[in-house]
Amino acid sequence: MKEQTIKFLLTVAGSLFMLTFCLAPFVYMVVVSCSSNPHFLSAASSFSFTLKNYHAILTTPSLHFLDYLQNSLIVSALSAVFSILIAGLAAYAFTRLKVPGKLLILLLVLAVSLFPQISLISCLFKLMAELGWVNTYAALILPYIAWTLPLCVWILVSYFAQIPQDLDNAGLIDGCSRWQVMYKIVFPVAAPGIFSTALLAFIFAFNEFMFALMLTTDYQARTIPVGIALFQGLHGQTPWGNIMAASSLSALPLVLLSLVFQRHIIQGLTRGALKG
Repeated sequence: MKEQTIKFLLTVAGSLFMLTFCLAPFVYMVVVSCSSNPHFLSAASSFSFTLKNYHAILTTPSLHFLDYLQNSLIVSALSAVFSILIAGLAAYAFTRLKVPGKLLILLLVLAVSLFPQISLISCLFKLMAELGWVNTYAALILPYIAWTLPLCVWILVSYFAQIPQDLDNAGLIDGCSRWQVMYKIVFPVAAPGIFSTALLAFIFAFNEFMFALMLTTDYQARTIPVGIALFQGLHGQTPWGNIMAASSLSALPLVLLSLVFQRHIIQGLTRGALKG
């Protein structure tokens, strides 16, 4: 067998394995959400298609699914926007200005992000309680900004560093200020990297569990991961059908964002600032 054929077969086999490994849990989740019996894989049960689980989570007031989803979208979007704004300014300063010890500062930013959440949650809860922010959007948005900011800074610094400084110099010669160069030249050129970084920040905040669990108390500010985890049926049993249906619907915003911005994400991760 030719080497090229073997390489092709190995590539196909590896791709199929990764595709199955990634999609099998999601497919199982959707199948369970559409089954009247979540234990249909057992020998004594059978699969019966139904949409009652989706109807239940959308219409049962006590589940508050739509409230949880709304909270997650608002908190994740705001935290991603503010993280990108702050990280964009920091990345521009690190790559364009003469900042003393900027490598050390970047390493410190990275070091701060390595602290586990569990080591910060008690102090954070005490701070939010003293400010009266427990069970509010602010109690989640501020920690999420701090949590995603190191990642955003590092990604944007690596992307901004690829943009030639000749573009900045040309803008300055034409009479632009530093601010105008930044938001009229550098930011538009770096748009693919900014889009991909913003999406990552949104996903990180959308999926975060511990801060949302400790800093919220009810559906007024609780996000979807905690809301789903606290689903409980009659007599304390676990309603797997409702949980899987809620998980399937909550994954839709992330899937739609990835589909809409996939071109920008690919450009942001694989291409430089200039072509040719």
